[in-house]
Amino acid sequence: MSGPQCCANPPTLSSSCGAGHVEEFGGLKCYISGSPDFHFAVLLISDVYGYEAPNLRKLADKVAAAGFYVVVPDFLYGDPYDPENAEKPIAVWLKEHGPDKGFEDAKPVIEALKRKGVSKIGAAGFCWGAKVVVELSKYAYIEAAVLLHPSFVTVEDIQGVKVPMSILGAEIDKFSPPELLKQFEGVLNAKPQVDGFVKIFPGVAHGWTVRHKDEDEVAVKCAGEAHQDMLGWFAKYLK
Repeated sequence: MSGPQCCANPPTLSSSCGAGHVEEFGGLKCYISGSPDFHFAVLLISDVYGYEAPNLRKLADKVAAAGFYVVVPDFLYGDPYDPENAEKPIAVWLKEHGPDKGFEDAKPVIEALKRKGVSKIGAAGFCWGAKVVVELSKYAYIEAAVLLHPSFVTVEDIQGVKVPMSILGAEIDKFSPPELLKQFEGVLNAKPQVDGFVKIFPGVAHGWTVRHKDEDEVAVKCAGEAHQDMLGWFAKYLK
């Protein structure tokens, strides 16, 4: 994840977008959407552009409207990747914001959800965030997982997964190309104790579910379809 595709079409970040609100939760600033009385929760784990991305927050609101308490943590500590910052190219930025740290930071957020009375937790990760979700899935910190155009995820990672996992990928993706996703599918199919689902969306590129251009009708349609697939997975395994 050091090339231009992972960072294409950067969003215009906004701290005020979305129907939810920002509060400290589990030791991190989080965008939260949905009724606090909901017993099923979903963590949305961002790509390198962080939790203020408008499309990500709109998606959080959509998930909340389906009956989930949604938490989008700021795992990047107010320092999302900035493609205009020549002093901190993506390779340098990643050294300060590794998915391994995101995995550790997710644990207190999950504990806070459990203390709140949430009975089941799902997590969806986008690009960078998908690696965090995979790590959570290896130790069953969550009950269901969705990876959307993942980065950094390996066949060995998928071999360690212990919870139902849906992988939604792009046809045009050098970080998780279709041939790699097919390997992931083979690994999941060989694990009878773990339900798996892999889907490759034609004609779209890495990052499309949250960073599509509004005028790209194919990407918009496929993004909506992927969002519904994600919701269906969580409805199946969390409710």
